[in-house]
Amino acid sequence: MSNASSDPIYIQILTQIRQSILSGELVEGDSLPSIRQLAKDLQVSVITTKRVYEELEKENLIDSVVGKGSFVSGTNQDFIREQRMRRLEEKMLEIIRESKEIGMSSQELIQHLTLLSEEEHTE
Repeated sequence: MSNASSDPIYIQILTQIRQSILSGELVEGDSLPSIRQLAKDLQVSVITTKRVYEELEKENLIDSVVGKGSFVSGTNQDFIREQRMRRLEEKMLEIIRESKEIGMSSQELIQHLTLLSEEEHTE
C-alpha cells in the first residue's frame, strides 16, 4: 500500500489481491487471511478488508465459507482470461484517448506498439 497513491486504501488492497489471482500467483483453493487478520497485518479497519473481500466475491474471484475462511475461487480459466481481456481493453482505450490528445494517428500508434512489441520479444 502506498500513502502517496491517490487510490483509496481498499482499492489498493483489492487491486493487489485481484492481480495476484489473475496472474496465477494465487491459485484455486489457496486460502486468504481472515478479514480480521488482514486488517491487523495491514493496519487498516476490519470494515475496509470486509469491503475488499465482498468485492472479490462479487467478481467470483474468491469464495467465503462461514467458519472456514475465504479461498481463491474454482472459477475456470476462461473467466479469468475474460477478466484480464476486459482490463486490457480498458488500458488500450486509455492509450487511444491519450494518443489522440497528443495528435498521434492510429497508424502511428500501431507502428509504435509494433516496435515496442518487437523490442519486448528480443529481451
